[in-house]
Amino acid sequence: MMPSSSQPSLRLLRYDTLGSTNDEAKRLAEAGADDWTVVWARQQSAGRGRGASTFVSPPGNLYVSLILRPTCSAASAAQLGFAAALAVGEAVFARLPPGRDLRYKWPNDVLVDGGKVSGILLESSAAHDGSLAWLVAGIGVNVASHPAETAWPATSLGALGAGPVGIEDLLRGIVAGFREETARWLGEGFAPIRRAWLARAYGLGGTVGVRLPRESFSGRFVDLDRDGVLLVETAAGPRRISAGEIFPAAA
Repeated sequence: MMPSSSQPSLRLLRYDTLGSTNDEAKRLAEAGADDWTVVWARQQSAGRGRGASTFVSPPGNLYVSLILRPTCSAASAAQLGFAAALAVGEAVFARLPPGRDLRYKWPNDVLVDGGKVSGILLESSAAHDGSLAWLVAGIGVNVASHPAETAWPATSLGALGAGPVGIEDLLRGIVAGFREETARWLGEGFAPIRRAWLARAYGLGGTVGVRLPRESFSGRFVDLDRDGVLLVETAAGPRRISAGEIFPAAA
């Protein structure tokens, strides 16, 4: 099913503190909140990353979740994670001094000079016919600070020399970019998103470690398929990975 396009208006909900912007956005989505409802909190008391990981969320960083309701299959909606990464990457890169290296780490992380500056968490609900009921895209950006002990080294815009960054200004930039990328996805499909993401893909063409819930292995990062699935060539043959994380091969 090809997605259909639309450009609804934005609704921004601001909070001083939430347990989790994604949890609040999911609650609102189940209650019927409109497409492009934006949930923004200045801090989170129970932020979440992928799997069971926690997301440290002090004041001074950006924590936002967006509710989307594109007309598409639930399976294809995962491609919007790559669209969100492009939007974050462009907004972040525009605020950094020259010479920094921006990369996208599969599936939904943004790296600068090898450090993780942003993570994206997609959660969704499917209708009985397999279409998407709603999707929540949670975005965290390390602006003023970053955690010291993480599975992947973290960094922040401040540590990278960005100087003062207005959280509201950054939020506007990311949301505007995400709307543009989503409109492109709706109008042209995943191909242009995939090309732009691969142009800055971490580890492409080299050996990476892949961690899945029940196994880990190394292989050469060959490509993304047309659905966003990671294609890895291993000693035992090619692998198609739809959910997991990549790390340096020695990790």
